[in-house]
Amino acid sequence: MGLFNKLKNIFQNKEKEINQDENIEKYDKGLEKTRNEFVSKLNLLGIKYTKVNEEYFEELENLLIMADIGVKTVMNFMDRLRKRVKSENITDTKYLQEVIVDELFIIYVNNESITDKINMALEGPTVILMVGVNGVGKTTTIAKLANKYKNEGKKVLMIAGDTFRAGAVEQLKIWAERTDSLFYGKENSDPAGVIFDGLVKAKEENVDIVLIDTAGRLHNKINLMKELEKINKVIGNQINGAPHETLLVIDATTGQNGIMQAKAFKEITNITGIVLTKLDGTAKGGIVLAIKEEVNIPVKFVGLGEKMTDLITFDIENYIYGLFKEFL
Repeated sequence: MGLFNKLKNIFQNKEKEINQDENIEKYDKGLEKTRNEFVSKLNLLGIKYTKVNEEYFEELENLLIMADIGVKTVMNFMDRLRKRVKSENITDTKYLQEVIVDELFIIYVNNESITDKINMALEGPTVILMVGVNGVGKTTTIAKLANKYKNEGKKVLMIAGDTFRAGAVEQLKIWAERTDSLFYGKENSDPAGVIFDGLVKAKEENVDIVLIDTAGRLHNKINLMKELEKINKVIGNQINGAPHETLLVIDATTGQNGIMQAKAFKEITNITGIVLTKLDGTAKGGIVLAIKEEVNIPVKFVGLGEKMTDLITFDIENYIYGLFKEFL
């Protein structure tokens, strides 16, 4: 039970750090809905069944699916769990809870060196391309990222590449003003042309971070694919090795619909990371595990509140702590 004991030590340290580290507190509060819904039911399951049997497995399976971990992920997880129960001869449901935490952690980590770090340019501006369907919080996510980088002392430029949606350019311009960021945008213009001119400005102004908004019209995948291909080509020609990141914004409250969006965007462009917004507003926080298992793209940022400072770097240990702290 080495991994669970390691996690337990991590949890105990988190308990000590919670007053000093604001981010741990955000995970704690932000995952409250999921914890109350999922972990409480898992605890009740352990009370209802003192011995591991087929009925326990069936109820556990339903519980995991309800937490939006995803059917495919749950099936793989249940297979692994059954094998462990058999090989380790586990009969006690209380002990099995530890194994469940253990296995859910393994799903995300999976012996890989997954990085939640943003790939920063060694020289010149770091270009971050933001993609996602309309209504997921893409524009406010750009503002929150701009705020984060401004607070780190970086010079930020926003480029409005969503040029045809009514009000999109103006909305981004307002956020640029609020976050004291530079801005470039033109309504009803070719997005790739606007991005080209914006990157020229970024180089002239010696900008550190460029955040590019794009259109979110997923219903016409072929057009969007062609547009993103053109945009990527323009960015690469202007700045070597760019875009350094292509971040897909997903609304956590949409659950499995968010997974479908991730799969669709992965087909049309190279997604390097996920930004999961409104994680605090859902009881289905298991979507984090489903994204990793089904799409194999790391979650790089999570939204755990409304404030500008509530978009934080994803941390798997803090996430597992926020979900399972009651198992200490």
